[in-house]
Amino acid sequence: MSFREGHYFSIDENKNYNEGENFQHEIKISEYTPESLAKLWRKTLEKGMHGICFSMYENNQKPGDIIYGEQVNRRIQILKPYAKWVRSFSCIEGNEHIPRIAHQNGMKTLVGAWLSNDLELNEKEIESLIALAKEGCVDIAAVGNEVMYRKDLTEDQLIDYINRVKEALPDIPVGYVDAYYEFSHRPRITEICDVILTNCYPYWEGCPIEYSFHHMQSMFESAKHAGNGKRVIITETGWPSQGGSLKGAFASNENAMKYFIDTQNWSKQNNIEIFYFSSFDEAWKVGPEGEVGAYWGLWDKNEELKYQNEK
Repeated sequence: MSFREGHYFSIDENKNYNEGENFQHEIKISEYTPESLAKLWRKTLEKGMHGICFSMYENNQKPGDIIYGEQVNRRIQILKPYAKWVRSFSCIEGNEHIPRIAHQNGMKTLVGAWLSNDLELNEKEIESLIALAKEGCVDIAAVGNEVMYRKDLTEDQLIDYINRVKEALPDIPVGYVDAYYEFSHRPRITEICDVILTNCYPYWEGCPIEYSFHHMQSMFESAKHAGNGKRVIITETGWPSQGGSLKGAFASNENAMKYFIDTQNWSKQNNIEIFYFSSFDEAWKVGPEGEVGAYWGLWDKNEELKYQNEK
């Protein structure tokens, strides 16, 4: 997910947020040395996550390249001790290996068909998603990711794709992934989704780290309200470890560790399903998102776990 013009964090809009039953005490960076914060981060990671977003591409790769199963398997082996579920974003160009290999390794899968304004590629994505599901490799199907934000398709086009997948896969939950507010703004899409798949990024709204956890909770509550009783899954949330700032949001090791710890504690204590973004740093994302785009991983671009040498 990239920056969205016009959606900024506001202290005034969030100061009266009622945590209610989902209240969770957050950690304070000032109470930790970098070393002790890194130890707590590692301890939190080792307790396990509900889910992780799969980062497909190595340093010299980008979307459109064909990726082979050996590379996918190597990364699945790294992730499987830490997460029950894995999320993929596409069903072609090697991405189809992700749900197959994940299932072979006992992980559940949220499998996405990437939709764009290329209708020919869309057909390949939809057909592959349906085929993977019929193989038994798909636990939840996501038809499109932030398509409305990019304005790649009309609502009617997207709804047709979602209905097509639902008809083909009546026994699998089917949804659409977008920012939390889209589910309030686009009730026709929300209505046909079996499950609400929401992206929640305080960083991309310029939210300072000290308000970020509660702001993320309010994003979740917004999607939950729009879903009107439907299952709600946070399909992406995270914080970059370097790369600059956006308004009041600063990318740093300390902020990234704090955000991870707080969201994981909240997820476990309240049974909130979260797919953390992301697994590995990906250099190609510098283009679409600026320098910060390359630093959202829990592991770096060389597949080394971060924050091991904090002093």
